[in-house]
Amino acid sequence: MSQPKRIRVLYDEAAIAARNAEMASDIAANAGEDLLVVAVLKGSFMFVADLIRAMHRAGMTPQVEFVHLSSYRAATVSSGQVEILRDVQSDVRGRHVLLVDDILESGRTLAFAKDLLAARGAARVSTAVLLEKPAKRAVNIQADYVGFECPDYFVVGYGMDVAHSYRQLPYVGVIETADQAGLPGI
Repeated sequence: MSQPKRIRVLYDEAAIAARNAEMASDIAANAGEDLLVVAVLKGSFMFVADLIRAMHRAGMTPQVEFVHLSSYRAATVSSGQVEILRDVQSDVRGRHVLLVDDILESGRTLAFAKDLLAARGAARVSTAVLLEKPAKRAVNIQADYVGFECPDYFVVGYGMDVAHSYRQLPYVGVIETADQAGLPGI
């Protein structure tokens, strides 16, 4: 993949850190004992790392688990079919689970994971997402905690990628291409 000429920053490091602290405070006010945070890999890894550190600063001591789900593979559009590539190893029965994902777009992945954990006996499954694109929703699901409402752009950075590139960026941005030059908001 060739390098882009420019990536426009949508949400910078400071804005993300501030929003993570606010969300951690909200989660702390609503979470019960024995909270299990389940991160949806791979895109949420930076978000969940920063969020659980913010939760620690808010006085919380959650346990952390991971589930690797995919509906994209190397594409930029969801296939509509969610696959479990790596399952949660902890027993969720009777626990409050906070499911953390990078972006809520179609909702298929988050709804699949939430239903899966509820079917396994979780007492409560809450959801936290860094970004939400409400206009793209294909299933009926709302996140309990939302970092930012995102415009309808394909975003990269802060764990999110295109074909495994750009995850390392410390911000969320949009890859600008020649055919986007001069478009409003790009």
